[in-house]
Amino acid sequence: MRILIVDDDQRLCDTLKRGLEENTFAVDCVHDGEEGEIYGCNDIYDLIILDVMMPKKDGVQVCRDLRTRNINTPILMLTAKDTVEDRVKGLDTGADDYLVKPFSFSELLARVRALLRRQDKSRSPTLKADDLTLNTVTREVYRQQEQIMLTSKEFAILEYLMRNPNAVISRTMIEEHAWDCNFDSLSNLVDVYIGRLRQKIDPEQGKDIIETVRGAGYRLRVNSKSA
Repeated sequence: MRILIVDDDQRLCDTLKRGLEENTFAVDCVHDGEEGEIYGCNDIYDLIILDVMMPKKDGVQVCRDLRTRNINTPILMLTAKDTVEDRVKGLDTGADDYLVKPFSFSELLARVRALLRRQDKSRSPTLKADDLTLNTVTREVYRQQEQIMLTSKEFAILEYLMRNPNAVISRTMIEEHAWDCNFDSLSNLVDVYIGRLRQKIDPEQGKDIIETVRGAGYRLRVNSKSA
């Protein structure tokens, strides 16, 4: 899943980016409100973390303008202001949650996961596809009750596929959700990681749960009764 952080505090951005990437998210960072709005309007993000006090355009106005443009990406607002009036103002402009600085990274991560679950049809942190199970909180993956060890990037790609069972997912869609804006779209990294996932999840040849759809991308094949 891909997150946009809009905050003029470079050190905080670097810290949050590092922590979120360690938890399988792809993260882009920008440092003023105008640039944040431009990025946010691309509508490729699963969540936006938006600071209130920023140069060029403050976060409240960015949030309001994004909602006016029908950008419905969940927004978590960050601010040093902790009065009730400030929180109400942020939420009334269209933010989904509000976190007061200073905060612990564990709390931010919990709020990020909660907001992302709201977007999903199922609020459960556990995703299932036939005998394949993925827990988004513990980051554990099992198939036929045997644990499978995945890297952060492998986990992110598998989670994306499992959130879209039986749908054809193009390479570009995987790139946009699993990598940040610096990804080289001419590389074959997506194919490499899909190959690694198959080796770990489908050790028996001919029983791939991840199918290649020629000329289109990939599909996580799931029995209709369990999808």
